[in-house]
Amino acid sequence: MKFGAFFFGGVEMTDPGAGPPAPMDRRFDNAKCWKATLDYIDAAGEAERLGFDSFWTTEHHFQYEGYEVIPNGILISTWIAARTKTLRLGALFNIVPQWHPLRLAEDFATMHNLSGGRGILGVGRGTVPREILHLNTEHVSVGSQDNPDQAADDIRNREYFEESMEVVRLALAEERFSYSGKYFQFPAPGIPDRGTTVTELTLVPRPIYPYEIWQPVTSPPTIEYVPVVDHGAVFWNQHPSFIKRLWSRYGELHEQHHGRALSPGEKRMLVVTVRIDDTHEAAMRSARNGHDEFWKFLGPYGWSRGYMGADGRPAQPGLIPTLEESMEQKTFLVGTAEEVAESVQMYRDLLGIEYLTVFPHLIGDPCAKATEQMERFMTEVVPLLR
Repeated sequence: MKFGAFFFGGVEMTDPGAGPPAPMDRRFDNAKCWKATLDYIDAAGEAERLGFDSFWTTEHHFQYEGYEVIPNGILISTWIAARTKTLRLGALFNIVPQWHPLRLAEDFATMHNLSGGRGILGVGRGTVPREILHLNTEHVSVGSQDNPDQAADDIRNREYFEESMEVVRLALAEERFSYSGKYFQFPAPGIPDRGTTVTELTLVPRPIYPYEIWQPVTSPPTIEYVPVVDHGAVFWNQHPSFIKRLWSRYGELHEQHHGRALSPGEKRMLVVTVRIDDTHEAAMRSARNGHDEFWKFLGPYGWSRGYMGADGRPAQPGLIPTLEESMEQKTFLVGTAEEVAESVQMYRDLLGIEYLTVFPHLIGDPCAKATEQMERFMTEVVPLLR
């Protein structure tokens, strides 16, 4: 297996947990947000030292409440690449509708080439309306199939995302390209340039090394899209039986469209949250406040759809699980090194995992705690895997 580490890039908090304060009542100053960025960069160096294959951030904007304060994973990854030698660098995820697709392609190609081919292009559709509606000129928002009042936003976002990705893939792959769709036309018609009219474009630079594209899979429409366009699939925060169903469907569709059977874990990644301590009880005490703050942050955006309800179907939107429920659902692996290894092995046996990424930085924790968790995972958990 290849192991990755994934950080939100959040601010250290003195009061994480299920109760007050409400998320939007916190306000961290610029200095604290910038310190979180520097801590994140230092953690990447530790990840390389510990033998991780990849290191991932996420893209978020305007979050003065301190949950995620890195707006540009590609830019930060370029700086990390200059300070590391082997670590592969990506974002879970670059939010495509918040970018002009050609700028996303240019910036990724630049980072990828400067890093010697260590860039990974992670792409997603977004979570937070406050961000996307201030960065997308077409007024494309975000929605969820689990929230009927947002269904129109979800459809339009998906349409815009998929068209953007057509442009990104063309621009990265082709010496010359043009494109005409509902949202984009490249080149724009009738542009004069040095005595002629522009009829095609060339991205400068384009990748000089092979590259991968990865995308989260949480819904039926997405699993029908991702393998067809040959993006790798990322699974996080879902019950194992739901993941297994989607994992298998990805393999079936990929073989249908690309004519080759994948190995059991090929082009699929599992992300799990980990908290390791000397005893089961100590791990739970250490994890509880960060877990509860995680759900205080993400619960309103419908993330509970990955959990299984008592009837075996996806949980209703709005669920705010307890730590015990998250442990039962196997989305948070909490306990001794032996207990965490047992859960990882369960996933490995179930899915045939080749790519496993751990989320070691619970919301509000100091970055040093996340670094400790990375070290414990690699030195105490990994040797126990079969």
